[in-house]
Formats: sequence, structure tokens, C-alpha cells
Amino acid sequence: MGAKIKKSDALAYHQFPTPGKIQVVPTKKHATQRDLSLAYSPGVAEPCLEIEKNPQQVYNYTSKGNLVAVISNGTAVLGLGDIGPLASKPVMEGKALLFKIFADIDVFDIEVDTKDVDKFVETVKNIAPTFGGINLEDIKAPEAFEIERRLKEELDIPVMHDDQHGTAIISAAALKNALEIANKKASEVKVVINGAGAAAISCTLLYKKLGVLAENIVMCDSKGVLRSDRKDLNKQKKEFTTNRDLYSLEDAMKNADVFIGLSVGNIVNPDMLLSMAEKPIVFALANPDPEIGYQLAVDTRNDLIMATGRSDHPNQVNNVLGFPFIFRGALDVRATKINEEMKMAAVHALANLAKQSVPEQVNITYNKKNITFGRDYIIPKPFDLRLISEVPPAVAKAAMDSGVARMPIKNWDAYRESLVERLGTGSKLMRLVTNRAKSDPKTVIFAEADQLSVLKAAQIAYDEGIAIPILLGDQNAIESLMKEIQFEAEISIIDPKSKAEEKRRNAFAEIYWQKKQRKGMTLLEAQKWMRERNYFAAMMVNENQADALVTGYTRSYPTVAKPMIDLIGKIKGIRKIAATNLMLTEKGPLFLSDTAMNINPNAKELAEITRMTDKTMKMFGLTPNLAMVSFSNFGSSKSESAAKMSEAVNYLHKYFPNINVDGELQADFALNGEMRNEKFPFSKLQGKKVNAMIYPNLESANISYKLLKEIHSADSIGPIIMGLQKPVHLIQLGASVDEIVNMVCIAVVDAQSRKK
Repeated sequence: MGAKIKKSDALAYHQFPTPGKIQVVPTKKHATQRDLSLAYSPGVAEPCLEIEKNPQQVYNYTSKGNLVAVISNGTAVLGLGDIGPLASKPVMEGKALLFKIFADIDVFDIEVDTKDVDKFVETVKNIAPTFGGINLEDIKAPEAFEIERRLKEELDIPVMHDDQHGTAIISAAALKNALEIANKKASEVKVVINGAGAAAISCTLLYKKLGVLAENIVMCDSKGVLRSDRKDLNKQKKEFTTNRDLYSLEDAMKNADVFIGLSVGNIVNPDMLLSMAEKPIVFALANPDPEIGYQLAVDTRNDLIMATGRSDHPNQVNNVLGFPFIFRGALDVRATKINEEMKMAAVHALANLAKQSVPEQVNITYNKKNITFGRDYIIPKPFDLRLISEVPPAVAKAAMDSGVARMPIKNWDAYRESLVERLGTGSKLMRLVTNRAKSDPKTVIFAEADQLSVLKAAQIAYDEGIAIPILLGDQNAIESLMKEIQFEAEISIIDPKSKAEEKRRNAFAEIYWQKKQRKGMTLLEAQKWMRERNYFAAMMVNENQADALVTGYTRSYPTVAKPMIDLIGKIKGIRKIAATNLMLTEKGPLFLSDTAMNINPNAKELAEITRMTDKTMKMFGLTPNLAMVSFSNFGSSKSESAAKMSEAVNYLHKYFPNINVDGELQADFALNGEMRNEKFPFSKLQGKKVNAMIYPNLESANISYKLLKEIHSADSIGPIIMGLQKPVHLIQLGASVDEIVNMVCIAVVDAQSRKK
């Protein structure tokens, strides 16, 4: 939250390389005439006839069971209001993207051009056979209530208006835990709700199911307390009126235990906060500006438990914790509806998850030593990978127990495993790494900042709070480019060749000369090298004048690597530095080593590369399972190449038994767990999913990662340098802006790890 997003960047993101954010991808083979005959005529007639005989067979033969419609008429788009159906389409596509990346649910977004409730309902009913569920979005109240009520009654698939129920479910889970921490009972607390729209009403109804008593609730709208003597209230608001002698929000806040803000920013002041009861619970959920600023609130009261809708404060109430996983559970049992039991099951699952021990990966992501249940952690983090395996099963079980499930789950362990597999896409790991970088940004040198792509990457890193850039290059050229791309920031620009840097340049040269004087270097030569930006940048990192360095955009990899090895030096005990590439594949993150440094390493060097890869993966919060790959399986070939892989494995098993590594293995056996487990049950990788492969030489590793990148469109992060004393990372010649930003994230996380 709070990142500066420029109009030009937002428009470019949505337009290029392909307009929009979602696409339809075939799931069946379609290469031959036979494939097409099965896909369409005449083969398609067979599933059609089966569905005609038994409509439930549609779930077996079509995508209906994993397809949700995100439907809106654009009358209440968050922050934009009534902008109409066409203008709302980017928002609906964005919702579709979240469904896919968090719960692997396919979505068609549908924008309906009517404000008439009857016509809207009729349209949705007419297209409903296509879908397994309906997510209503951004429809203004009070029409939203009537639309959802009728569709839930008249359709036999799950329907949910997320604007109403998403915030309600997440905030109810947070409230349940906050009450426990404050040692207060739901039946006794006095609750103030500021806001009386769809979300506020849905929240209040759910809080009542948690045990909050109606007589203890006061709801306010922009005109004050909803009193029974007011004549301007609609049917929904009338349900929450009070006869108490309260007229304003200020009146209502006195001695209140809980404040829920679903309104506008900065409407609560410190005096109002001080008037609340002991250990107050404040959920200021207006976005981007909460009803009271987080820092102001915690400075005002130290006994406060607070949540906001922002990611840069503790306890973010974020709808993405709910809707993907609720629909996932509902779809997986073919539920006929999303009922109150299912919503409450999600509430309890989220609340309980926050009480469980937090995996190290989550601690690493948020740069915390130990996240534990308490005042600053009452709700799970959005990047907690356990959400997919905890919330959908709870929702599915509630659907079964309440009689709305048409396909009950019998094997819960298998179901949970299948849910985890759904999140195989490696892109989530990069989101985790980016979020971790933002939690504690470091100073990063951009050694080629007078290149437009490098400067754009620095701008993104700065705007997103990933890093604090230091720009190297010609100052006039950099400032001109900054003006061109509207990069406005007070950050360091350094020209190593300038008169202004003469003193620092000479100091660096002296240090470098002292190191190299017995290897034939003169002071004059050292001074000459310090005018070269990569040498100057490396010395800045060496002398702790910056935390990390990213370079390599304008020069070949070996040319850039040489000064880094020369100046930065290897970690003590490391024979050779190495490189690994993180490939973000459809089956999950996969590390490939060594992709850039060692042409033909021997067995001992391969073992060292494996150890460094293992350590690098742990930096990402992963559990490494490494395969030493070859054209041979466990000694089936006696060739020199295969033999050195086997020798490296034996060395690692003997001296580093805690590393999960085995081989040598052919690549298909390494990646296909079923095949490997069947043929080689003795393997140390038995039952494990391989997420790293160590290659016998640079040639095979480099070819592999580039094939994956080009043919399978897998994103490649790297090569990531391993074994240097400082966080220095090299980008590929001509890397894209996104690739540079990814490497900056890696550099920051590397710097964070070394600080610890």
C-alpha cells in the first residue's frame, strides 16, 4: 500500500504486451486432426449426450466446476463510484486474476449494462448454466441486497456479493481473536459501526452470529447515529437503529469496546479514541486513508488492538484472505449455495490459523524473527501459503454438514494435498520475496543508471519501497532521463569520473592498490580503474557505503563478473563462486545451478555449488530438495560426466547429511516424483518434490534455463551469484525492466539475510 503508481505505468501494464489481464488457454491436446475431432465434431457429441441424460455430468466433461463469473454493473466501483459496466471491466479482470493466483479458479468477467434489478437478475440467471459459481462485485446498495437475495434463492450454484461478505468474514475472524486477546466476551462488548453500506450491514450481521448483542450495537452513517426516530432510513438501515440518547459518532464512541470503520478517512480523532473503554479494539478499514491513522492511534493509546485495510500496518483486513478460498471450498463439493454456516466456517478457520505456529517462510517474507499470535497478529498474512489448505476444507466441510454439498469429500488428506498442488505456480514465491524486500529496504547501487531501462527499474524499486537507489553515471544524463520518465525523488546520483568524487575515488584506489600491489598493480592503474563505474560501485559496497549492487545491463556477463570477483572476493572457504537461476514454472519454483560461472566443475566443486544452492534456497524460505542431474541414473553409466555427479553426491551424503540431495538422476526422474519413487525407492528424495537441479556443466545448465524461459515462458530470476562476500548481483545483458526489478528484490533480501 502507499506505493506511487503513475498513470502511464498503470495504462502500459493493462495494454502491453496484450491488452487485459486474463486469457483462455486450452487444457487438451489440439495438435492433430484426431485431437480436433475429439474436441469438436464428431467427438463432442458423446459428452453432450451424457449431460443430457444426467445434468450433473456437466461437471465431469466441462470446465463448469472450476469456473466462476465475476459480474458487475459498475455502479459502486471501489474509490470510483458509478462508472458504468464498460469502465468497470479492468476491475473485474483484476478480481479474476486474484481468483486464479490465490486459489487456481478460472474466471470470466461479465459486465451487465443495466441498473434495473429485474433485468440484472434475469441476465445472470440466463447465463448461470455456464458457471460453477457467481461472484457479484461493485453493485451499489440497496440494489445489491435484493440482487444477491434473489439469485441465492433462484440458482443452484454458489452466489456471493464479495463487497458485502468478504470484509465481514475477514473482520469477524480478526474480531474474534482481538476479543480473546483483550479478554472480552462478544456478548458483553459495546460496538460502534461507522458506515451503513452493504459491507457495514453484512459485517454487523456476522458479528451478531459471533455473539455480539443487537442492543450493544450502534451504527452511524454520514448524518450520525441510526436512530429509530430518523425518517431518512431505508429498510436495511432500519434494522440497526437504536433508541439510546446518542446522536453523533463522538457520542457513540464513549465507553465503546469496539470501533469498526467502513466509511471515510480521518473521521476519528484522538479524543474520541481516548473516550473508549479499556483495551479498545479499533478496525479502521477505510482505504487508502483509515478513519484514524495507525501511528496516531497507537501513539494515543498503548492498550489498543488495531487493524486497517493497509499492508504497511499490522493486521491487514484484506478480502483476498476470503473470497478465493471460500469459492474454492464451495466449488470442490459442488455446493448449491454459500450459506451462513460456510461463511462462519471461514471465519473460524482464519481465526484459528492465526493462532498456529507461523512457518519460517512467513517470518522471512515479512522480515520478522517470530510472528506470534497477539496484539499485532490477529489475522493471517495474505502471503501465508497455508490459507489454501486451511480455509477451503473448512468451507467444504460446512457445506457438507449443512446439506448443500452435492459431491462430498471422502479423503481429506488427499484433498489438502491437491489444494497445495494448485498453487504450484512459482510467481507466488516472487511476490513473497518482493514483500520481504519491502519490509526492510536497503540501499542498492544501480551502476548503469544512465540507461533508461535501469533507471525505470530504479524508479519502480523506489516507488514500491523495495530499495533505496544510488544512481551511478553521468549526472546530467540521469537527471534528464529522470525528468523524461517523471522520476521525482531526492536520491543520490554519483558520477565516478567527476571532480566531486576525486577524494573518494582516490581513497578507493589506495585500498585497491594495497590489496593488489604485490600482484603487479601500480597506484596509477588503481586510480584509473576507480573511474570505471563497476569498480567504483564494488568498492562502495566493500566499504559499507551501500548495502548491495546490481549491474551488468550494458556489458557481457564475464566482463562484469571479473571486477566483482576481483574486488568483492569470495566467502572464506569457498573455492569458486557460482550462479543459480530461479525459474518460476507452472509446477512451482525450480532452481538450476550452475548457469553462468563454472564451465566444467569437478566433483568437489559440484558439491560446493550444491551447498551454496541449498543455502540460497533457504534464504527464500524454501525447503531445498536437490537432484544432481545427468543422462544417467544411479550409476547406470560409467562416463566421466555421470561419475563426477555420483562422486559429488557421495561426498555430500558423508559430510553434509542434512542436505536433501541425491543422484545422479535423469531430469525426468528428478522432476517426476511418482516415476522416481517407483523405480528408485531407496533414494533420499523419496516422497519429496525436487525444486533444484545441479548440472554437470555450465553448457547444459545454461541451455536448460534458456529453453525453459523461451519455450515454456517461465520467468527467470538470475543468474543469482553465490559465494561472494557482499550482496552483488549481475543482470543479463539487455535485461528487461521487470528482470532488473526482480534482481533488485533478490539483492535486498540477500542484504537483509547477511545483516542477520
